[in-house]
Amino acid sequence: MPNSGPDFDRERQVAVAAAEEAGGLLRRRFGTAHCLRTKGGSGDVQMDLDLAAEKLVLSRIQRHFPHDRILSEEAGLLDATGERTWLVDPLDGSNNVAIGLPAYVVGIGLCLGSTPVMGVVHEPVTGETWHAVRGHGAYGAAGALSGPDPRLPRPGPVVAWTQGYAVERGDVTAVALRAVLELRCRRVLQLWAPLLGWSLLARGTIDAFVGYRAEGVDLPTGALLAAEAGVDLRTLSGARFRPGFAGDDSGRSFVAARGETLAHLLREVGGAVSSAAPG
Repeated sequence: MPNSGPDFDRERQVAVAAAEEAGGLLRRRFGTAHCLRTKGGSGDVQMDLDLAAEKLVLSRIQRHFPHDRILSEEAGLLDATGERTWLVDPLDGSNNVAIGLPAYVVGIGLCLGSTPVMGVVHEPVTGETWHAVRGHGAYGAAGALSGPDPRLPRPGPVVAWTQGYAVERGDVTAVALRAVLELRCRRVLQLWAPLLGWSLLARGTIDAFVGYRAEGVDLPTGALLAAEAGVDLRTLSGARFRPGFAGDDSGRSFVAARGETLAHLLREVGGAVSSAAPG
């Protein structure tokens, strides 16, 4: 991918250092983590490690960029002047950590207005970090990320699934989407850590990612990583998808894939959405 636009190198370096430092804390304290509270009726939890990692990341960002806004998973919106907004998910996968499942990441992104321009995802378990800057590609320790194969695999794609915490268990569209994915795909991963799904997609380890009313704090970071690795982002109806963090979650449903896989999934999810529509 040709280089174009600002490289946000200082911001990327600060985000990588903060994510990796927070990751080290999470890895060391994983076995002693405990749940502080549940959040609403969705089953989401807040761990003590959420707050510890968040404090570390926020202090780094505020020290280097004191005039920027920050939207963080636990602290909410820390307002300041300007159009730059940092997005922080200090522990994406809290529900996994709560049951002792080591599937979690740290995510840090930067948006100009509503457009993601820089994103970092760090996986403490492996120590790997992936990062992207808009117009400059996506990278990991081994070099540029190239995304999944655009050819439709047989007997079907491996797909990650995410839905927002506000989606009720019996939501007819969510039920229809999950059903068609289970029927038409080789495997559907419900990771409870969307940024982990985005990193798998950007690396080409899985074939696609489908989301329904996704959470806003980690969506732009993960979507940028995938897009800069060559993944095509579409709405459920096939239009171009613009990942954002503000506004109603009805605008945060997507299909992310390439080539034949993307076309296959858009046909399937389009039918599922139509079948779920009232009357």
